[in-house]
Amino acid sequence: MRWWDIEPVLELEKDLFPEDAWSRGMFWSDLAHARGPEATRRYVVAECPEGGRIVGYGGLASAGDVADVQTIAVAREHWGTGLGAVILTELLRAATAFECAQVLLECRVDNVRAQKLYERFGFEAIGFRRGYYQPGNVDAIVMRLNDPSTSVRGTEING
Repeated sequence: MRWWDIEPVLELEKDLFPEDAWSRGMFWSDLAHARGPEATRRYVVAECPEGGRIVGYGGLASAGDVADVQTIAVAREHWGTGLGAVILTELLRAATAFECAQVLLECRVDNVRAQKLYERFGFEAIGFRRGYYQPGNVDAIVMRLNDPSTSVRGTEING
């Protein structure tokens, strides 16, 4: 993801997460830490082959030997296509490159589809955050994956 991707990402963000969408500033702030030798973030976008429209994105932050999946989103018309798995694979590769021993994430308790994706990659529920998603006051499940390199070993991304 680059700065020029922020506007189309925001459109998708507002469509998918109308109550708790990230702001422009949140994306700018994270992208400021995604380049150079001291980078601690990795953000990716997925573009539709026809027309180059952004249909998915994801972001990861690292701190020491722990990474945190900040966001993953896929346009509704691409749900069930495996695009979420492709984006998650890229984020786990980034966690491995950052030499992270584990990856954490929060997932809405009502987002069963996402929970199943994370479980397929080996994430396990380790706790809850009450009222994490605001303003809707929706709880989050905290999930953890130990050794992200084992989840992406042998996978190839075609594109």
